[in-house]
Amino acid sequence: MADSDQVLVEDKLFVKKLIFNRPRQLNALSYVMVDRLSELFLAYEEDPDVKLIILKGTGRAFCAGGDVAAVARDISKGDWRLGGKFFRKEFILNYLMATYTKAQVSILNGIVMGGGAGASIHGRFRVATENTVFAMPETALGLFPDVGASYFLSRLPGFFGEYVGLIGARLDGAEMLACGLATHFVHSTKLPLLEAALCEARLNDLVNISGIIDKYAYHPEVKEKSAFRRLDIIERCFSHRTVEEIFSAVEKEAAKRDEDWISGALESLKKASPTSLKISLKSIRVGRLQGVGECLVREFRMVFHVLQGEISRDFFEGSRAILLDKDKNPKWKPSSLDQVSDSMVDRYFSRVDDEGWEDLELPARSDLPAFAIAKL
Repeated sequence: MADSDQVLVEDKLFVKKLIFNRPRQLNALSYVMVDRLSELFLAYEEDPDVKLIILKGTGRAFCAGGDVAAVARDISKGDWRLGGKFFRKEFILNYLMATYTKAQVSILNGIVMGGGAGASIHGRFRVATENTVFAMPETALGLFPDVGASYFLSRLPGFFGEYVGLIGARLDGAEMLACGLATHFVHSTKLPLLEAALCEARLNDLVNISGIIDKYAYHPEVKEKSAFRRLDIIERCFSHRTVEEIFSAVEKEAAKRDEDWISGALESLKKASPTSLKISLKSIRVGRLQGVGECLVREFRMVFHVLQGEISRDFFEGSRAILLDKDKNPKWKPSSLDQVSDSMVDRYFSRVDDEGWEDLELPARSDLPAFAIAKL
């Protein structure tokens, strides 16, 4: 596939449709895609004829995340800074989307994970369907929920963000709507009608766009066995200060009740990288008190420490076990929570000590709408 075909563009009067087009890779974001999206978003913001951007994916995924396997392969060639180039570009795109002056409607009709969440959740409208599967599975890869996830996960009801971020919980479209990750739920059979209506309407303001989506949207019932119906138990478990206390609380709840969601949470905690669990919890907790830009700048530091591999090389081991060799049996080092000290965790949040390294510099933004200003 030619690089130019990885993001397709359709022009519809005042609307631009941007379509992720790597279906065999579940539309995983490559550097080429992130670069092209950045270029298009900047150009459309300056174009008075563009009122709305619709973002969608071909095949059964919206976007399954950043192409982490490609990043790991690049780094294995000898220079961890190669991976940093991808994350720098991606995080700046996330900030641009979060502070965009025009409306973005992301149609999440399929898999939405990792970098796919970063490319959608920061936008104004997120349309889930009965086919949507959302997750931030980074702790199973030796990474942490990035792309500004410490901002949007920390703002979910109660401690649901800690639950989603630490165990990589999979949410369906109804759960996404209920917790606020999605703004609307539309059945997939209605999507062509919705897109046509958006393309044909007079798009004067955000209220008008929201009203159009509302005509096709409805509120589905959250499944009886959904973890979102157990927010009281999630608060008892995931409100604790440390991962060790969270682990113990989940163990106790799993022993008391025969429910798949809590036993699944326990298994995910057992399988995840201990280092990833600890830095992820701190990241989400710190994110509660930071704007989206501050979260991205901090997460960029964290990513570089992960790529550097001086504190732990779990990212490379997780990528090997899950994405490359696919034996699904990572050997984490450190191998247990008690071996991951507070000082080790704190190092991930410090400036990177490397010649030529620079903090993430976010672009200046002006004349922002109220919903974007609220994120700062």
